[in-house]
Formats: sequence, structure tokens, C-alpha cells
Amino acid sequence: MKRRNFMQSSLLAGASLLAGNAVKANIAGKPAGDKIAGKPFNLNYGIHDGMFKNHAGDDFINQIKFAYDQGFRAIEDNGMSGRPVEQQKKIGDTLAKLGMGMGVFVQPGLSNDGNMLATGKSDQVDNFIKSCTQAVEVAKRINSKLVTVVPGDFQRNLPIGIQMGNVIEAIKKGVAVLEPHGIVMVLEPLSDNPNLFLRTPDQGFEICKAVGSPSCKILYDMYHVQRNQGNILPTLDWASDEIGYYQVGDNPGRNEPGTGEINYKNIFKHIYNKGYKGVVGMEHGIAGKGKAGELALIQAYREADSFL
Repeated sequence: MKRRNFMQSSLLAGASLLAGNAVKANIAGKPAGDKIAGKPFNLNYGIHDGMFKNHAGDDFINQIKFAYDQGFRAIEDNGMSGRPVEQQKKIGDTLAKLGMGMGVFVQPGLSNDGNMLATGKSDQVDNFIKSCTQAVEVAKRINSKLVTVVPGDFQRNLPIGIQMGNVIEAIKKGVAVLEPHGIVMVLEPLSDNPNLFLRTPDQGFEICKAVGSPSCKILYDMYHVQRNQGNILPTLDWASDEIGYYQVGDNPGRNEPGTGEINYKNIFKHIYNKGYKGVVGMEHGIAGKGKAGELALIQAYREADSFL
């Protein structure tokens, strides 16, 4: 090999090695000249507390900063309303400084039994309205526009149509509190137990159409949809004009994309092509352990997000 060609090959090999090391360093949360690993994703995936604790420690704010360095541009936090007010404000300030979005937090101020809106009982409705008022104050501190609402359980002593009517009327009253502030309640169909009133997106679609407000939408959690009925993409399309938020979790196991049976690359491409610009909540666990598990999670999202 000629000396000139040898030198060119050596320089290219050295540059590739340095770039590879820079990417690895950046994924590990260390300073790096190459920012490929931290490039923002095509969709706006929202991390939650504890997701990167092995790299960033137990402080959620430090985890948020680490996630930003890896390309994530949003968070969600089910337990936000239970945090001290000062901590809520600090999280909100951190998100504002980094230019990150806030996804959902769960409706505050309820008893352990949650909403029982299908009953139509006045005390349940009053408690629900009170929780919506509290949600407005939390949302202001963290610059959020999304609150998760679950209507509660079936009432076996009432016809299903009566229960649906009771839920719709209660939701209308809650929406009246949220709508002036531009806050959206997203109704989440769940698969956790058979007693839950709201289990499928088509039920949520029916409620949203009846309420008729931009402040009442569906939280489309693909983990729960897969467990309850499957048929994710057609169901998503049928209900799309009433979907206000998406959440992710593979099945079985409820971990990151690629650990179960759901083809998230196809799903992410589908909702991207539909023009969705909101947060996609990462409401799942991590299949691996320690730092290696967290790095595998990042790589899983890079793979599922590589649809362009």
C-alpha cells in the first residue's frame, strides 16, 4: 500500500473510532464532542421518574437533565400532584429552561377508591369536580395541559346505559372547570381488572363525542389496548380525532419497545405520519438491570424511532 493511501486509511479509521467512543460517552451521560446519541427523536417521548436513576441518581430533576442529553424532550409524571409544591415548581422551571414538554399527570385529590362516576351519586361527582379544580393549580406550576382521568368501576346494579349517562354528565361538569384554562382531561381505558368501567377506546370515543369539548379526549395506552382487544392500528384510526395522548408499553411484561409482541416501529411511524406532535408517554418498566438496562432502553427507542 502506498504511504499516502495508508495515511488516509489510518486517519479514517481513527476518526471512526473517536466518533464511536464519543457516542458511547454521550449515551453514558458524559460530555462528548459527537452529539449523535443525543439527537432529538422523531416523536416526543416522555420519560418518568426512576427511568434513569442508575445514571443520574434518585433526583428526578437530574434524571430529566440526563434524558435531555440522550435526546428525550418530554416527561410525564403520574404522581406529580402528590409532590411538594416547591418540587413541582422546580420541575416546571427545569422543563422550561431545557425546552422540554410535560405530558400527563394523574388527577389529584381523590381517595384511594378513585372516581366512581358510573354511580351518578352527588358526592362522587362533587369529589370529581374538586379534583379537577386541584388539577388546574398543579398544571399551572408545571406548565402542563394534560391530566389523566379514570372514571372508576362498573356498577353492577345499574343498566350500562344509565352508567354511561352518569359518566358523561360527570365528565361534562369536570370539563367546565378545565376548559377555561386550556387543560385537557384524557380518559384512559385500562386493562388492570374486569371491574373497570372504561376498558376500550371506542367507549372513550363515545364519551368524548357526547361531551363535545376539546378538553375531553382519550388517552390511548397501547399496552392496555393490546391486552384488552389488540387491533391497535385500526382502532387508533377509528378513534384518532378524539385521541389526545399516547402511552407506550410492550406486552407481555410492560417494558420498553422490542421486549414483547407489539411492533412499535410501525406504530410510531403510523402516528408520526398522522401528524401527531404531542408527547408519547413512556409508561413502562425496564427489562434490564442497572446502567446496562437503561442504555438498552435508549437503544430500543432509537431502533423503534428509526422509521424515517
